[in-house]
Amino acid sequence: MKKDGFITPAAHVGFLAKRLFGREEGCIKDGAVAYLEPGGGGPTEQHTHNHDHLFIVVKGEATIRLGDRVVKVAENDSFRVDGSVPHSVWNETDETVVMVGITTE
Repeated sequence: MKKDGFITPAAHVGFLAKRLFGREEGCIKDGAVAYLEPGGGGPTEQHTHNHDHLFIVVKGEATIRLGDRVVKVAENDSFRVDGSVPHSVWNETDETVVMVGITTE
């Protein structure tokens, strides 16, 4: 099976991996898994805070609103949100989105 951005590391068989983040995303403070139903997300008003978020989409496609900018994050991809930029996260698809949110300092 071939998937974009995935590799088979040396000495592995039937194993595909894709790097989603590294040190540049900061020190991990906590993490959570979230299920966003179709049309779900939040917060309803974009917000800011002192920490950043690293969002990893496990299933589906998430829409991240950053002020007037919109970023689509596909399945098996990640995106870091600068907490000082007004933001919110939404599911604009017809299927449940599963994502991991990691808070970084």
